[in-house]
Amino acid sequence: MVTLGLVVAQFNGSVTEPMAEAARAVAAERDATIEHEVPVPGAYDAPLASDRLARRDDVDAVVVVGAIVTGDTDHDRVIGSAAAEQLTAVSLDRDTPVTFGVSGPGMSGAEARERVEKGADATHAAIDLVEDLPDPEP
Repeated sequence: MVTLGLVVAQFNGSVTEPMAEAARAVAAERDATIEHEVPVPGAYDAPLASDRLARRDDVDAVVVVGAIVTGDTDHDRVIGSAAAEQLTAVSLDRDTPVTFGVSGPGMSGAEARERVEKGADATHAAIDLVEDLPDPEP
């Protein structure tokens, strides 16, 4: 059985909570367990929580859900790029899948609400990676 950590950005909660619900539903469908769920203020804050979860022996993969919507500046692109880069670093540094269920940047709140399935997609990806990746050579 695959054991997951789930990191849920609270900013844009009207989008991220349905994303988290979709993630939980997929985990249940696929007979995976969400052992730990960690709320964080926003997607930018997800790498530290993901790293803490990826260090745990009882977590096989980490699923991150969040929504980054466009504002009046390019701030959303900065946040999205930084979060994606650091989450990739966590995955590689910890040799633990960390999947990016974050919608945006460059979208409106309405567009983000249309993409809540990203929570499900990220959970499928996490489970698939745990089940399909070969073990590292000794």
